[in-house]
Amino acid sequence: MNNNEQGQLDSYAEHMFTPHVRAEQDRVNRGEVFEKIYATRLRGPIDGDTRDFIETRDSFYMATVSESGWPYVQHRGGPAGFLKMTGSRQIGFADYVGNKQFISKGNLKTSDRVSLILMDYPRQARLKMIGHATVVEAGDDEALCEKLRQAEGPLPERLVTIDLVAIDWNCPKYITQRYTRREIDEVLALEIGRRDSRIAELESRLDQVSPGWREV
Repeated sequence: MNNNEQGQLDSYAEHMFTPHVRAEQDRVNRGEVFEKIYATRLRGPIDGDTRDFIETRDSFYMATVSESGWPYVQHRGGPAGFLKMTGSRQIGFADYVGNKQFISKGNLKTSDRVSLILMDYPRQARLKMIGHATVVEAGDDEALCEKLRQAEGPLPERLVTIDLVAIDWNCPKYITQRYTRREIDEVLALEIGRRDSRIAELESRLDQVSPGWREV
C-alpha cells in the first residue's frame, strides 16, 4: 500500500522550496532551518483538528494556472461546512451557478494543479493546501452530489474534488482579526446573556435586603 492509499501527504517543502526558493532562504541563513523544520512536518494523515478546521470553513481561496501562464485566484464561499472531507486526503465542494466565466474550470483542463488558502480570521489561523482537482457534472455522480450538495437550495451544476498532495499551517503574523455577522451575533448573545444573568442575580439580592425596592 502506497502513501496515498494510507492518507499520507508529501512535505509542503518538497514542492514549494525549489532551488531558487532555497537560494533565497540560504541568502538570509534560513535554508537549513527550514530543512530541519519540514523534515517530518505535516506528512499526514490529516488529523481530527485539521479535518474540523476544513469542514467548518465558510470560504476559501483557490488558485489555478491559465494556458497563458498567469495564475488565477478565485474566492469560494458558502454556508459553514460546504467544504467537506471526502476521503483520507481528499476534499470536495459543490459548484453552483456563477457568472459563467468558467475561468477555474477552463484552467483545470490544462493543469489540474490547484493551491488553496483556508482562513479563520477570528483565530488568526491559515491553512495552505496543494493538490490535483477533478471537476464532474453533478448529474454524472449522484452519490457524490448527495454528499457535497448543500442541505437547502438548488442542485449544484458541478462537483469539485481535490486530491491533496501537501498542506501547511502558516504563521498567524499579520492576519487581521475579522468577524462575520453570525460570529458577532454569537459573541453579543453570550455577553448579553451574562449581563442579564448578573442583573437577575443583583435583583434577587435586592429583593432579600430591600423587598420593596421595585416599587420605588
